[in-house]
Amino acid sequence: MKNLLLSAAIGDIAGSAYESRYNSTKNYDAVEMFSSHARFTDDTVCTFACAEALLNNLDMADNLWKRTNGHPHAGYGYRFRLWMASSVHNPYGSYGNGSAMRCSAAGWLAGTEEECVDMARLTAMPTHNHPEGIKGAMATALAVYHLKSGRDKAYVRSYVLEHFYPDWALKGYADIHDDYVNDTTCQGTVPAALICFLESKDYVDCIKLAISLGGDADTLAAIAGPMAYAFYRSMPDNLQDEALAMLPEWMRRVNSDFDAAVSL
Repeated sequence: MKNLLLSAAIGDIAGSAYESRYNSTKNYDAVEMFSSHARFTDDTVCTFACAEALLNNLDMADNLWKRTNGHPHAGYGYRFRLWMASSVHNPYGSYGNGSAMRCSAAGWLAGTEEECVDMARLTAMPTHNHPEGIKGAMATALAVYHLKSGRDKAYVRSYVLEHFYPDWALKGYADIHDDYVNDTTCQGTVPAALICFLESKDYVDCIKLAISLGGDADTLAAIAGPMAYAFYRSMPDNLQDEALAMLPEWMRRVNSDFDAAVSL
């Protein structure tokens, strides 16, 4: 497998055209993977910044601050922008879904479940140090870790979805689709992304299911995408090529170095 980090970036790029309340859709068939409005957003910037920090043993907060300020118009939330503007990198107790969209590197890179949890916590702590923010990162990273390690969907449903989000344990995609709204919390996004993966047929199907929930489309797809790639072991070559062409040089370098460091 290659282009591991692109599994989040492709979801982010595809979902970016559908993330506003004016452009969101609940129509699966209307979803275009890379429309003319598609671009990478804060989800991709933060994913690559966290991966770079984990890979090179850099200070997580410092690197996240550096890389996000290098892309100041990527679509960050209000409180994160305040954090970016400050010279002091103190966490602010967020339980938003930003911790879950940026943590997939922990699942790919970890050699053990304990290491995965520790790395996921590291990616969350610079800003999202609320228990729900940390839990969202842990659940997302563990799903990727278990799937890349050969576990099946039943295992992820039991040991991730049911364990971390028991209120969602008996829900399927059809149960949540019609009433799902733009929820930017971890507790409203991560279990929904897990359900999109669990009911998907392949990588693209997973991304389209996430986008057509009609919620925070880019983040849902950025969270679900790495799970799908870890399980299906395949992403369309054309999407990988198009996504790579959109990324700046530093992200392409991190992508290559990261692939070299992860043995699957």
